[in-house]
Amino acid sequence: MHLLPALDSGGVERYVMGLSAALIHAGHRAVIVSSGGRLVRELTTLGAEHHTLAVHRKSLLSVLKVRALRRLIEQVRPDVLHLHSRVPAWLAHYALRGMENPPPTVSTVHGLYSVNRYSRIMARADRVIAVSEACRQYILQNYPDTPPASIRLIHNGIDPIRFPRGLQVDDDWRAAFRKEFPQLVGKHLLTLPGRLSRLKGHAEFIDLIARLRTQHPDIHGLIVGEIPRSKKRYRAELEARIRRLDLQGCITFTGARADIREIYAVSHIVYCLSSQPESFGFTIAEALALGVPVLGWAHGGAGEILHTMYPEGAIDLNNRTALFSRSHQLLGQQTRPPVAALPAAFTHHNMCRATIGVYHELYELGQQEPAL
Repeated sequence: MHLLPALDSGGVERYVMGLSAALIHAGHRAVIVSSGGRLVRELTTLGAEHHTLAVHRKSLLSVLKVRALRRLIEQVRPDVLHLHSRVPAWLAHYALRGMENPPPTVSTVHGLYSVNRYSRIMARADRVIAVSEACRQYILQNYPDTPPASIRLIHNGIDPIRFPRGLQVDDDWRAAFRKEFPQLVGKHLLTLPGRLSRLKGHAEFIDLIARLRTQHPDIHGLIVGEIPRSKKRYRAELEARIRRLDLQGCITFTGARADIREIYAVSHIVYCLSSQPESFGFTIAEALALGVPVLGWAHGGAGEILHTMYPEGAIDLNNRTALFSRSHQLLGQQTRPPVAALPAAFTHHNMCRATIGVYHELYELGQQEPAL
């Protein structure tokens, strides 16, 4: 049984969807508990079960869901309870108290959360999965009471079938993309993927485009990702910055896209400029799997991926001179530079295989008292 806040979009959702498909393919039962979302239909089409329960609200009122969650756990009787976020983990903590033969627990630390008692719950399961070495070090350094033997390093995984090396997009997609964004025709595309957030480096990206255009007038910046309603003011700030730098017509906000793979494939360079370290870095791994060069700040899980697959793209945090220099160099090359193949450790298959291995390990624990 997986517990996560919602099934709308994002890395956690993709993680759970992928694991559910692997479990069902292996003949297991996959049960997901969340507050719902647009991916529920896709999940149930896979053959998984979904139970809607408001386990997402960061509010004291969420404790009112503990009894319902306890009833659901007793009804389903899962062999393993997998926790994917802090609120669901706390609800499970209280739901399992005093339960006869409670299931063993595993948590996946999907982010480098703020360090406090609220976040500590993610490091208290019977097994704790770190999605990168950076994430494992975060757990060890910030929650030293977590037994190192309980931590399992299992990198987030990319499907090389979905993101094949050297992907050639078809003519129909190109035609549709040109029609939707005629301003991109004949341009070298520089792409910054990710949900609109102050932490993702959009202002840094806009400034970089302004500098590069003085020597490369044929470039166009793409900002690809969901634009939440709560970020309207932030988008307005970015648009004002674009006008101030006289970049109208040189940068496009695409919003959320289902064809991000194809956008990566036609991009000259993909960027990751998050000011805070991330636990993994899906966008970096996806683009590099296709063979597209990525430039990004070399910290957290993103730096780990860059150093492994494309060391030339790993740039010291906030070294704008190096970022410009490396971008300028890549724009001057006629062919793409070599990018290392996707390591087995970063594949979806390895992630699912290793995680199901942890489930088997926990199952062998039988009726031992869970760490929660």
